Amino acid sequence: MSGTFSIVTLGCKTNQFESVAMAEGLANSGCQQVDFATGADLVIVNTCTVTAATDSQSRNLIRRARRINPECRIVVTGCYAQIDPQSLNQLPGVSLVIGNEEKKELLTYLAAKRDGGEIIVSDIRKIEKAETLPLTSFAQRSRAFVQIQNGCDAFCAYCIIPYARGRSRSVAEGEILHQIENLTAGGYAEIVLTGIHIGQYGQDLVPQRDLLSLLQKIETTTFSGRLRLGSIEPNELTPELLDYIATSAWICPHYHIPLQAGDDGILKRMNRHYTTAFYRDLLCGIHQRQPDAAIGLDIITGFPGETEEQFAATCDYLESLPFTHLHVFPYSRRPGTPAARLPNQLPGDLIKERAALLREIGERKLAAYGAGFVGKILEIILEGGGDNGLKKGLSENYLNVLLPLDAGQQGESLQVRIVKVEGDHLVAEVIDV
Repeated sequence: MSGTFSIVTLGCKTNQFESVAMAEGLANSGCQQVDFATGADLVIVNTCTVTAATDSQSRNLIRRARRINPECRIVVTGCYAQIDPQSLNQLPGVSLVIGNEEKKELLTYLAAKRDGGEIIVSDIRKIEKAETLPLTSFAQRSRAFVQIQNGCDAFCAYCIIPYARGRSRSVAEGEILHQIENLTAGGYAEIVLTGIHIGQYGQDLVPQRDLLSLLQKIETTTFSGRLRLGSIEPNELTPELLDYIATSAWICPHYHIPLQAGDDGILKRMNRHYTTAFYRDLLCGIHQRQPDAAIGLDIITGFPGETEEQFAATCDYLESLPFTHLHVFPYSRRPGTPAARLPNQLPGDLIKERAALLREIGERKLAAYGAGFVGKILEIILEGGGDNGLKKGLSENYLNVLLPLDAGQQGESLQVRIVKVEGDHLVAEVIDV
């Protein structure tokens, strides 16, 4: 193959991982990757469908690609393509729509010159085995992702992902360890374990395994950097797993634990299987084990029927929790989900107003957390460019750090001393060790 290509990605780290893998396959076949805005010969839009808003973003990107280069070949994949391929196939300029499972055969479909608006999307709920896309490096990235799992069986009331990603299925342990060792040999100082529902890792394997046993296996490999865990559901963080993470210096002190609602009634309507009391005890237990750990949480505001009293109680609840990072998602009515059929759908302007108030709480929590590290030493990994001519790095506990331009090379691990807080970043100086 030849020519130029670009890939634009929406959504989660799993999508990001798969985009990098597709890009590597195209580059190995002789294609040259260019920026989306330059107008590539081939444009791949790797879509997300978590909300109606992300569907709209995907459609806009397809239209924009055609405006930039009317002669380009547009291939659409990802979760939106999996759920509603017909709608995407009707957009002008789309030559091929493939599902999530078909991503690994991208080169085969491209070589077949399918340009007649063809749809190739299998029934992903019937897929029983996780097969990751081959990947040897993460070009232009300082951190590497390793996909350990795909799919989800939770069926939360607001979420379409079980239908877009299929049932929960785990990557074979040996394949994960092999990929980690290869990336370590490639010089990556941080590896992120990713998936749709990683707390369910190993439950479908024979013999059955779990995330804790996988971490214990990783510890026995040649991996010498730091490991970061992706999002884990609250009721899947067992005391044994928490104790292991807390006592393992090579695992980043950073947790991402979705909350989704600060009211027990809403949690029940969402089909979330825990209570606010359980969640509070979980976070307090983590904070007691690791006082400096970062704890990020997701919350959805404006779920159907959310009252003023419930929203106010949610705000008070969040103020009382020892978290550090807050990801706020305004509820978006997603066709095909049980929540879309619920009564008392809230108006968009009210949802937007509530989301802004929650983000203020998150900003205060993050600022207070960051200020606590002024004068302290952190380990960071240098990433790309930063703000105002400074380099950007990421600490173990998920804090963005700005450093002088001469601090080092992308991907390098450095010891730094935090000097001050500047907006949502920390400013640091490199120290000799």
